[in-house]
Amino acid sequence: MKIHFIGIGGIGVSALARYYFKKGNQVSGSDLVSSEITQALKKLGVKIFIGKHKAQNLVKDVDLVVYSPAISRDNPELKKARQLRIKRRNNELGIMSYPEALGELTKKHFTIAVSGTHGKSTTTAMIALILIKAGLDPTVIIGTKMKELDLPAGGSNCRVGKNRYLVIEADEWQASFLKYFPQIIVLTSIEKEHMDFFKDLNHVRKVYKEYISHLPKNGVLIANKDYKEVFKISQRFAKSINCQFYSLKQKEAKKIKNLLQVPGEHNVSNALAALTVARTLKIPDKISFKALSEYKGTWRRFEIIQKKPFILISDYAHHPTKVRVTLKAAREKFPEKKIWCIYQPHQYQRTFYLWDDFIKVFKKAPVDKLIITDIFDVAGREKKEIKKKINSKKLVKAVNKSCSIYLKKEKIVSFLKENVKRGEVVIIMGAGDIYLLDRKLTKRENKIR
Repeated sequence: MKIHFIGIGGIGVSALARYYFKKGNQVSGSDLVSSEITQALKKLGVKIFIGKHKAQNLVKDVDLVVYSPAISRDNPELKKARQLRIKRRNNELGIMSYPEALGELTKKHFTIAVSGTHGKSTTTAMIALILIKAGLDPTVIIGTKMKELDLPAGGSNCRVGKNRYLVIEADEWQASFLKYFPQIIVLTSIEKEHMDFFKDLNHVRKVYKEYISHLPKNGVLIANKDYKEVFKISQRFAKSINCQFYSLKQKEAKKIKNLLQVPGEHNVSNALAALTVARTLKIPDKISFKALSEYKGTWRRFEIIQKKPFILISDYAHHPTKVRVTLKAAREKFPEKKIWCIYQPHQYQRTFYLWDDFIKVFKKAPVDKLIITDIFDVAGREKKEIKKKINSKKLVKAVNKSCSIYLKKEKIVSFLKENVKRGEVVIIMGAGDIYLLDRKLTKRENKIR
């Protein structure tokens, strides 16, 4: 089958592209800019088109076109696909969004879907590692990269297994997870997020309830009892489905904290979720604890890039809660060291809607120096009126903290090289392109394979 992906550089879309390529399909894809992800796919053998989307990127005999939810309806490749009236070999429509395409896979497998505002990637990775160590040979689609998914090379967001199990990271943006039909749902947290789509917290609750209702009668909801919103929603389903709760208050929390290599209470919570899944699948605790003790983390989730001459950490945090718990974990891990945080706000709308929360978090942040650079502009998801109201200079002023400064991104590296001393900690934080600074701060070649 010939499959074309529009927006193939996205972390989720690229994982699905890898899946289909490894299943023996002919895969092509397009994206506006080249990245580590597109370069890795090209090296794998995927035909990649970089630059402005063009109708001619599609061949006439393409069987399936999968597009990112971020792609606009007037995208020339998407318009061309509609004109071609693509039909798959089973005569089904040959144009699908990424959530629709992933949703099809969930119907064909025993699917474990990890959802929530925070902790999705790490929890998915931990579950995947436990299932791998237990010999269950799962297929995995994840929104980051973990070394264990592509041994011996390492560094993949997709693993194609031979068993019936499918472990996925199920995103809530644009209610994408409503396309999925899992047997097990893991619910880590619920907060206000993606307010460019959700109207308010009530809307968030409503969509999560609809998602949970996708579970079959013999399905399992694994919920974080420590999150009030999660607990309240889960209780509504307790009489109709099997609800399993996990909490930092349970006895295993202390043992897990001592064996984990990744820091932070939030990661203990993620590991408890993974342990609960393992127990649901009758995997012995001995295997689960060993797998969790060997878990080394994933791409840009408190990823330690280098340890000398200064400690460089790359992290994906872009929501106030995740920023808070990540910086708290950093202080716990490095109690005596000077900590620098270089933060790139992600999306004007997120920064606007969560403005007060960001200010509170940064005011209390346990860091010695905070550098905030310009907001990462997410193409196709920004409103002009909001962009006029806020910027990073205003955010720094509102934080009103003596250790906080604004710097343009291109000036950050030279500033750090002049001011960071040996042994200090530098955290590069944000979901945009801020992670590219690590290349300039170290000689390390951070290639995706």
